[in-house]
Amino acid sequence: MKIGVDLGGTKVEVAVLADDGSIKWRKREPTPQDDYEGCIRLVCDLVLQGEKDTACDATVGLGIPGAISQATGLVKNANSQWLNGKPLSQDIVAVLGRPVRIANDANCLALSEAVDGAGKGATTVLGGIIGTGVGGGIAVNGRPLEGRSRIAGEWGHTPLTRYDDDPVAPDPTCWCGRKRCMEAYISGPAFSRDYEAVTGIEMTAELIVERMRDGESDATRCFERYVGAFSRGLATVINILDPDVIVLGGGMSNISELYDAIPDSISDQIFTDVFDTPIKPAVHGDSSGVRGAAWLWE
Repeated sequence: MKIGVDLGGTKVEVAVLADDGSIKWRKREPTPQDDYEGCIRLVCDLVLQGEKDTACDATVGLGIPGAISQATGLVKNANSQWLNGKPLSQDIVAVLGRPVRIANDANCLALSEAVDGAGKGATTVLGGIIGTGVGGGIAVNGRPLEGRSRIAGEWGHTPLTRYDDDPVAPDPTCWCGRKRCMEAYISGPAFSRDYEAVTGIEMTAELIVERMRDGESDATRCFERYVGAFSRGLATVINILDPDVIVLGGGMSNISELYDAIPDSISDQIFTDVFDTPIKPAVHGDSSGVRGAAWLWE
């Protein structure tokens, strides 16, 4: 048995997986916002509850919206900012009394989908999380590629190239302190901010998409700007990595129109004569992260 933990900004999910990948037990709880100690308690309590309910002793893998610094052993780059600078690995190990493997949540997505999802059988899988934040991960030959600094695939914090049809905010500042990060343009909150800047109406991404489907011009133009920014950022990664498949997760990945719009928008930005790289939604949806965390022990 393997236990996976997805410590996200809004939810903590823990699942117990059998060796064949089937989920034997799963539970989700709201993330204790801005409460580091509360996160430690919740993660460990759910792990122990999963083991008790399934009568197993299991390995534990943990996906987080950041990375563990090679220099300090502390969390870095987490958009759940209360985790940054904290000894997360050491604290969880101290409570559970066993080794825990930790990886970026987008790497867990890519790994899960490479093992038995939309990227099954592919050599190189690029996973992208587009939701409250924007993350990226890479799996090669069924293993996560983390890189020397543990930032491989993190296209959410590469700058968007300037273009005449940028979303309305010209030089938005990201939570990380840099300007023009992809996350500041193509996250769900960024999509909503762009619509509000034009209309003066504060609205969720889901409702904006509904208005776009109903033919509203402002919502349609907002979506077109979103696709343009998304495509330019993704093209940079494809030109460097040339993945076999691109798998998307996170709330914005549920917009079905993206899977036709992005290939049409991106094809003339890729350094090849034919662009036919599949772009697919994650087969395991928002459970890909927790499944990939469990697979860290394979």
